[in-house]
Amino acid sequence: MNTPLKITAFAVALAATFGAAYGVGDVVVPIGTSTDSAAHAEHEGGNAPNKEGEHGEHTEKGRSTPPGGLQIAENGYSLDLETPRIPAAKKSELRFSIRDSAGRKVTAFKREHDKELHLILASRDLGTFRHLHPTRSPDGTWSTKADLPAAGTYRLFADFTPAAKGAEGLTLGTDLAVSGSYRPAPLPAPAKVAKVDGYTVTLDGRLRPGAASELKLKVAKNGRSVTDLDPYLSAYGHLVALRSGDLAYLHVHPNGAPGDGKTKPGPTISFTATAPSAGTYRLFLDFQHQGKVRTASFTVDTGRSAQEPAESRSPESPEGDHQH
Repeated sequence: MNTPLKITAFAVALAATFGAAYGVGDVVVPIGTSTDSAAHAEHEGGNAPNKEGEHGEHTEKGRSTPPGGLQIAENGYSLDLETPRIPAAKKSELRFSIRDSAGRKVTAFKREHDKELHLILASRDLGTFRHLHPTRSPDGTWSTKADLPAAGTYRLFADFTPAAKGAEGLTLGTDLAVSGSYRPAPLPAPAKVAKVDGYTVTLDGRLRPGAASELKLKVAKNGRSVTDLDPYLSAYGHLVALRSGDLAYLHVHPNGAPGDGKTKPGPTISFTATAPSAGTYRLFLDFQHQGKVRTASFTVDTGRSAQEPAESRSPESPEGDHQH
């Protein structure tokens, strides 16, 4: 996309996302659903952009829809997870489908950023994150392999736009149980620097509740700026944000696109974002360099609106993956 996109909360439950990448920690018990309202950010092919070039908020009779990823069904479509439980630390197959209001499996979707559907898995403590790219069989059943490190409850997000005329982009969410020994982990502290696989990613900017702001993420390797990022899913980077507690899902694509004549392949990837409410969020940046996808993650506290996040550094984490 060539114009800045505003992250607003999707109308069902991220982020993100679901090459190898990383997330951190184990899983935690659900904390409860927020009652905050937020707007629904539309994908390409959804609502028309407003005059500022950003996608408008989705409302119905003046009411904002709930944040994304919190609902299993919306606008006549539902997420049907056929494998609601898998074992920990073992590669397993996930199967699911999108069903219409008549209960039929949907088989036609619009392609967005090279895919008909983006699948994201995140642990409830936001430590483990996966951006997956499942395949669809002719009957509408989607499947993908997943290897999750620890037991607990995970949130599964399906991000898609049906091909039906007038259909809007949706993010539907449901819980996935991972069996095994369960031990919750605390959320990592807010930090401006994340390290993954020898790369350092620095966050510049603040995520603000109810106000648009620019987030810049600069990628370096061995102390040198990376200026030859690979295009990945039609962009130089993808950002997913999940709200701690209820895992409300936000998803935004970068400002600019490869080949537009003005967007450089690094070291900085820019996003315009708006948080739906005050709170703590985890940001997951997917980027590709030298043919491999990696994920850098940050904890951001919007309650720190008057000051920068702590200067603490996120430890390099072994957890996270991109599976196809």
